Amino acid sequence: MPSPSKAKGSGFEREVAKYLTDTYGETFIRNISGSGAYVGGSNSSRKAALTEAQIRHSKGDIVPPETFPRFNAEAKFYGELAFHQLLSSCTQLDAWIDQLMTASDPGDLNILFFKINRRGRYVAVQASLPWASGVSHVLYHSTSHGIWMIYSFENFFNLNTQLLKNLCSNNPLILDQVLVDTTSENLHFLNSL
Repeated sequence: MPSPSKAKGSGFEREVAKYLTDTYGETFIRNISGSGAYVGGSNSSRKAALTEAQIRHSKGDIVPPETFPRFNAEAKFYGELAFHQLLSSCTQLDAWIDQLMTASDPGDLNILFFKINRRGRYVAVQASLPWASGVSHVLYHSTSHGIWMIYSFENFFNLNTQLLKNLCSNNPLILDQVLVDTTSENLHFLNSL
């Protein structure tokens, strides 16, 4: 029988996969084969013997459909997170981002979903991408991976549902259009980083 914390984490992974499936009308599943450590970091040489689909199934906590080839995600459920640490350094958040980025390939869209017990659900994404930011969000400076934007789960998807799908596409026409359609607010934000 899994530990209660492992069961909570697995439950949140299923919750995120179901939300994404319902939102996009395509099947996202929880990765039951383990973490991205199989093909991430020092194990990246294993990718040479795997198909694209096998690599996608070996990365992150959520396995996306084929139409999201650049999607790399981790989902974490944690009892507490001291939000004041976001103003300096948060070792827990840094560890989650490190785990996410270990499995990442160049060009991946890296997204961290996390849930804090009795506090809410959140999304962290790299600030170098043109995310809509019309509502409150927090900028977090990861010690190893640059600037990240943290949103409430609901606010992120209210603003960025289609953009997330477009940025995960391998279609260069869609990617070019996303960059052309970037709002002046986001261009101003990106230029200020």
